[in-house]
Amino acid sequence: MTPRPRTRPVALAALPAVLLTLICAGPAPGAAAPGAPAPARADVRGEVRAAGTVPAAPRPRTFDTAPARAALGRLLPRHAGQFTLVPDTTVAADTFTVSGTPGALTVRGSTGATLLTGVGWYLQHVAGADIGWPGDSIGMLPATLPGLPAPVTRSAVVPHRYALNDTDDGYSGPYRSFEEHQRQIDLLALHGINEVFVQVGAEYPYYRALQGFGYSAEELREWIPGPAHQSWWLLQNLSGFGGPVSERLMRERAELGGRIAEQLRGLGMTPVLPGYFGTVPPGFTARNPGSATVAQGDWAGFDRPDWLDPAAPAFGKLAAAYYAEQRAVFGDSTMYRMSPLHEGGQTGSVDVKAAAGAVQDALHAAHPGALWAVLGWQDDPTAELLAGVDTSKLLILDGLSDRYNRLDREARWGGTPYAMGTIYNFGGHTTIGANSSVWLERFGPWRAKGNSALTGIAYLPEATGTNPAAFDLFTDLAWEPGTIDHRAWFAGFAARRYGGPDAEAAAAWEELRKGPYSTSSGLWSESQDSLFSARPSLTATGAAYWSPKSMRYPADAVRRALDHLLDVDPRLRGSSAYRFDLVDTARQALANHSRVLLPKIRAAYEAKDLARFRELTAQWNYAERQLDAVTGSDPNFLLGRWLKPARSAGADRAEQDRYEYDARSVLSVWGRRSTSEGGFLHDYANREWSGLVSELYARRWTAYFDSLEEALVRQAAPRVIDWHAFEEEWARRTTRHPSEPSGDPYALASKIAGWLPAAAPAKG
Repeated sequence: MTPRPRTRPVALAALPAVLLTLICAGPAPGAAAPGAPAPARADVRGEVRAAGTVPAAPRPRTFDTAPARAALGRLLPRHAGQFTLVPDTTVAADTFTVSGTPGALTVRGSTGATLLTGVGWYLQHVAGADIGWPGDSIGMLPATLPGLPAPVTRSAVVPHRYALNDTDDGYSGPYRSFEEHQRQIDLLALHGINEVFVQVGAEYPYYRALQGFGYSAEELREWIPGPAHQSWWLLQNLSGFGGPVSERLMRERAELGGRIAEQLRGLGMTPVLPGYFGTVPPGFTARNPGSATVAQGDWAGFDRPDWLDPAAPAFGKLAAAYYAEQRAVFGDSTMYRMSPLHEGGQTGSVDVKAAAGAVQDALHAAHPGALWAVLGWQDDPTAELLAGVDTSKLLILDGLSDRYNRLDREARWGGTPYAMGTIYNFGGHTTIGANSSVWLERFGPWRAKGNSALTGIAYLPEATGTNPAAFDLFTDLAWEPGTIDHRAWFAGFAARRYGGPDAEAAAAWEELRKGPYSTSSGLWSESQDSLFSARPSLTATGAAYWSPKSMRYPADAVRRALDHLLDVDPRLRGSSAYRFDLVDTARQALANHSRVLLPKIRAAYEAKDLARFRELTAQWNYAERQLDAVTGSDPNFLLGRWLKPARSAGADRAEQDRYEYDARSVLSVWGRRSTSEGGFLHDYANREWSGLVSELYARRWTAYFDSLEEALVRQAAPRVIDWHAFEEEWARRTTRHPSEPSGDPYALASKIAGWLPAAAPAKG
């Protein structure tokens, strides 16, 4: 271990008043997780004491339940008063007990979050209601909640229940409000998560620290990307796109990140903060003689930031400055997230083993004993990296657990503790499904191995809030003492999803279970995306270059599910859960039909059958209009809800346009031309949203079909369209879109079902 560096004074005068309040006041009483180091505080001279200099307080016998009670009030506003939340630190960690009579329920738990997990278990198994992500059926709950015949106790079967991909902030909403993040935390706690990645505001410690190493504030604002692209800057893949970011916005984001971290601490959850592993702007060695950097080459058309050799003395100094600045705004944590050499990073002449040790030493100098969380992705973490660290203080978040076959994580990572993860969504695609049967087949046996290093779950979709069934089932893994039966679980989900048992709802979810939720491992962990959102071509097989190229399940399963959902008892159709599922299933049925229509259009074009070509392209255009309409009837599918907060983040017209471009571009061109074309990232984050379908996807296909029709009429080759220029023009727009839904979801879904070909009867 290297000697602990002295933390330098923080220039408090340079911080906004709200941050001064956070720093000087410190965390609220009861905010620290049991056993966690006491967060550092600023004294009256403005100096931040290094972590570990204040002896950790003994574990309290009780904790403040106020944050959990507040969360319960947000989650169950009509029924929160029927629950008594009782802190109980005498039981094993991560344990809850639910008991009580009708209208008078008691939940005992070891943390505030565990109390909420107990409430979530009660809703699922006793009250028969669902608070999903998104959609809920709490409006169907009776005025007096049912009691239990006997107390029920559950304990987590793994200590680590981690949530959020490094890309979640970029793909789920980089300009979200605190209330939206708070809702996310409430849902994660309700479903048993205890470790949450906090990325918002992560740029501010870099911005502050690097000004002490030869960089001006203006240079750093040019280097730091816009919020929608910052996820990949933290992964050392790119810099400077979608910006520059104003200092005002960085301060506001830092404040927001600090509030998120405090919200997590208040519930006894661990805020997982970004660690420092060596990312620096260009020209670091010229400004800091004696340092050594390694150029990281290209990533998808971007020049990657340089990597500061962690074994060089300058690394320890910069790491100490970074952690001091981070502590001032975010406080301390016991878990930090870092993935050096992500997706093709270059090592140069650096000794990776020594570098990894230096990264961990710098972390422990600032936060003694902190856990380093690293993503298991492609070839990372390498054997060289693992050889250089204390692996007992490392947790690998396995992003490939359900994607490939013949996996032996103990052999691959030498017994390093890991969490079984899932990435069933890439880029925020609106596509139903997951390899959920693979989760159930692997989780129990992997835990039961004699040399098992499995110590957690890692919920890692690239964007959250798109797939409530997958979220519910995956998080259940960590709390069910026995094996989960796939069919029985989905039957139970159907019974509570809309607030009561219904034969048609059960039939719908059985079709979805057998279809998109039973895809297999081997090559993919997500389902195919839609051709309606693909860049136009008669041979298109997917929208995103990196997505599956064909259907991963029988399309009739979704078509039959739509019919069943439309026949659900009218008394159960009033919930937001039913509305979301109906819209989502109608959307998916239409999306699947795009793979039937396009080959027919191609055949008509190649046969030079102009009448048939016009007939089929008219069907395609009609389907896209219906797609835009049905998605416009639910708030979770509105482009306006994505763009409005981005624009609101700007202080003037130029800044508003810049941030709107940041938000639009990540959905379309993604980056500059070299990224979009050479890096194949155009449409990576495609999603079937109202506004996005009509203003980009439908216009794109119309332009293409017009060019083909013109070619048929003129008997000539079709004109070439510069699709990047077309998409870049859209990304530069500032057109407004509704942020509130319109239309009747049931009527619109019924219209789609009446237009689509009927599905073949289910077998068996």
